[in-house]
Amino acid sequence: MWYYRNGDVMKTIGLICEYNPFHNGHLYHINKTKEMFPNSTLILVLSGNVTMRGELSVLNKWDKTEIALNHGIDLVVEIPFTHASQAADVFCYASVKLLSILNVDTIVFGSESDSIDNLKRCADIQLNNNKYEKLVSKYLSEGNNYPTSLSKALKDISGIDINTPNDILGLGYVKEIIKNSYNIEPITIKRTNDYHDEELTGSISSATSIRRALINNQPIKGTVPDTVLPLLTKNVFFLRDYYQYLKYKLISESDLTIYQTVDKDIISRINKYIEVSNTFDEFIDNIKTKYYTYNRLMRMCSHILFSYTKEEASTYSEISYIRVLGFTDTGKKHLNSIKKDLELPIITNYSNDKHGLLDIEMRVAKILGLLQGEEFVRQEYQNKPIHKKT
Repeated sequence: MWYYRNGDVMKTIGLICEYNPFHNGHLYHINKTKEMFPNSTLILVLSGNVTMRGELSVLNKWDKTEIALNHGIDLVVEIPFTHASQAADVFCYASVKLLSILNVDTIVFGSESDSIDNLKRCADIQLNNNKYEKLVSKYLSEGNNYPTSLSKALKDISGIDINTPNDILGLGYVKEIIKNSYNIEPITIKRTNDYHDEELTGSISSATSIRRALINNQPIKGTVPDTVLPLLTKNVFFLRDYYQYLKYKLISESDLTIYQTVDKDIISRINKYIEVSNTFDEFIDNIKTKYYTYNRLMRMCSHILFSYTKEEASTYSEISYIRVLGFTDTGKKHLNSIKKDLELPIITNYSNDKHGLLDIEMRVAKILGLLQGEEFVRQEYQNKPIHKKT
């Protein structure tokens, strides 16, 4: 949706983020987007309390929303747990669909290669080249994990390497745009650091390195905005902190394969190592293989901990609501301008949820509240969207 103000074209820009945690690289992303598209409306679709790799967000969804609004975002919408905690293809489907429904005309995302042309070419191969699927199957049969098989197949056909996290996500976004004929233009911003960096690298450090520093009680000052730092110096929680709850479920459940992302081939390894693994990290190291990667196992453990079943994943495979977490006056104006034409219901609190769509979010909050307290749970059903007046 394009508007005009004082002769300038105003665009509606979509961002897709997890903010785990919000750091200076994210601030650069927002500022660079605003620099490219001044006076435009910025809409963020945001992972809530659990992220795509199965890890818990070290900032809760409400803190992340307030941070986003304070740093230039106009409208924040939650990616449901049912999609936010899944692999890249599901995550990308949900994120881009939400932005399309919200009438964005441009998506801006970070990319290691910074080449939209390469991403478009690879997306076309994935959608239209029969040889691609055959090559993926071939590499899977050789014992490669799924992301590696995809990367190898694309490299064989195109000569292009798509093997870094943000390029993989960017490819997913572009593929969803092409597949669904969304009227959205994808634009990349060159990623300024390595996502996999485990050590802090100055003011622009990876979220991975910041989380590792938090786990090891190392200072992170200078890597996140000063307003964010106090939120990370109080108690922060990781999936590993819930290991005793997870361990209880793994030992007591008679059929773990009912849970999303759990297949029968991993059960023997779980049974072999769960009772002798004293920590979560030890357990993951014990059951990890070339095929069962760290990220895959993290998602699996998250789905087991939160009792997220394959039946639920099938039932809620489609995006069926828009949950607004926060907005500025500009964001509210945008929502009001498109509200009558929206194909999905807008949910702003539990009283708006006529079909029990937030029950899974509440279950997740209650389990997280076992360590994070009643206030954490209360926020899930009491909080209304944050309104930042501008």
